[in-house]
Amino acid sequence: MAPSVEAHSIPSLSSYVRGKNVESGRWVYVLSAHAVLDDSFASLTLKRRLEAGQVDPAEVPEGVIAGRVALADAAIVEDALSAAAEAAKIWRATPLSIRFDGWMELLRTAIENHEDELVGLLTLEGHPLELARWEISGMRELTRPESARYLRTQLHQEFSVGNRRNIVRRQADGVVCITPPANAPLVSALLGTMSIPGGNAVVVRAPRTAPYGITYALRNIIAPLLDQLGAPPGVLNVVCGNPAPMLDAWLGSPLVDDIMFFGDVPAGLKLERRCVEAGKKPILELAGNDSVLVWKDADLDGAADALVESFYGSGQLCMVPNQAVVHPDVADDLIERVVERARRLRPGYPDQEGVLLSPVLRHDKFHDFLDDAVVKGAAVVFGGHGMQLDGTVDDSAGFFLQPTVLRVDGLENAREVKAVKDETFFPLLPVVVPGAADDEALLDAYVEFVNSNRYGLRNSLWARDEKVVERYIADTATGGLLKVNDSHIAFTAPLPSHGGTGLTGGVFGEANYPVLRTTHLQGVSVVADPVARSAAAPETSALPENEEDCVAIAR
Repeated sequence: MAPSVEAHSIPSLSSYVRGKNVESGRWVYVLSAHAVLDDSFASLTLKRRLEAGQVDPAEVPEGVIAGRVALADAAIVEDALSAAAEAAKIWRATPLSIRFDGWMELLRTAIENHEDELVGLLTLEGHPLELARWEISGMRELTRPESARYLRTQLHQEFSVGNRRNIVRRQADGVVCITPPANAPLVSALLGTMSIPGGNAVVVRAPRTAPYGITYALRNIIAPLLDQLGAPPGVLNVVCGNPAPMLDAWLGSPLVDDIMFFGDVPAGLKLERRCVEAGKKPILELAGNDSVLVWKDADLDGAADALVESFYGSGQLCMVPNQAVVHPDVADDLIERVVERARRLRPGYPDQEGVLLSPVLRHDKFHDFLDDAVVKGAAVVFGGHGMQLDGTVDDSAGFFLQPTVLRVDGLENAREVKAVKDETFFPLLPVVVPGAADDEALLDAYVEFVNSNRYGLRNSLWARDEKVVERYIADTATGGLLKVNDSHIAFTAPLPSHGGTGLTGGVFGEANYPVLRTTHLQGVSVVADPVARSAAAPETSALPENEEDCVAIAR
């Protein structure tokens, strides 16, 4: 006989449109990470039955259901777009002292005051505790005074030229729709809300796989900031739904100006083409395949610490190191230090201190990349197996993967190995060791290797030689962020945390400050005294009479 269960309340969140909660009668359920790790099959079956209405949530034991979020229907999605379009017309005309300066100050305070709450929401969704703290650190850096000052100068500058007041400013694009990734929806949505101080209104899709944290944070932490600033209802809208129909609705709506998409490369590039065809600006945050270059005079302990960041979240983060290229003189020593650190990483529940590894739902691609590397001559230095929650090796039913280190000898043909050529979204780090060569030729090869990467999120260098450092900085053209002798994943103001070139950001890719990417440049010239206009520029008062005069004026 089944044990009796007392009825208990389920934390419930509605869609948020026009500053109001909107329910649809349908719910998406989020189960606790503990329940999923303890019995994933039973948990996923329960989730499907709850959402199909086959199980009364009050009968589920307390602690299994973390919360639920209303599923938005087509009418709610459309109303969110209308609300955003109406609000954008008002919000973009709001002075920067309110919508930017005021926003940045309030957001900085809110992140500080709600840090523990935000970390708790992230662990609820399965993010290891230490990783969650790192994620929130990115928002702290984004709101630091250094970041605010830099961004403010990019939004509006004035110049006095004669009797003219000339302005170079960025104007809001209008309605920005944001679809964050399933693996990091909360912090990606927080980043996306940095479109708001540019004068935009946003519609954020909460993914069905992890809707609770993002909806809670936007509704209960971000929305009150907008209320304090007097923003019109509709500047922030949050709806939960499947990506395909919602993207179709956004692309088909004349109200939408920009679409910010976080996801994989094939889906992102397809969306980029559709956005251009539909007259929308695509802002893409896709895969990373970051390189860390280690020179012969590097701080090897520091470099090893940075390389082990590859395994944070079991490699399921776009901005962790995906590969290392190590000077042959120090390769053996460095690999030994990396393996030593990798051995200490352990799986566990996300709310446990010291846990950095996350579950990997599908192991097939990991083994495909690993087998490909071995067939092509790579050596498995450490790892290569599945693990249970307690760290027991288990290739058949383990929910986790061991941190895995590969050695790939030879730089010239390294990209024939899939784990070097493409992003690895699992804990697999190839260490590429070039053949013997003089240092000048080796440095040339290093720089060429980085610049020929099809991706371009972050790149790092570890070296003490100033000439090596300056050459690397001067000649590395790819990537949204370069790091030298530093943690690969650390955030630091006022530098961008996201964005990049190549397959990382698409055709229009670059470092991503959302407040800049969702605005456009505009010049304004105001003559204070119209009577004096002819005296201000008498040489342009008449049209040129011939082609030579046109050329002279252009010069």
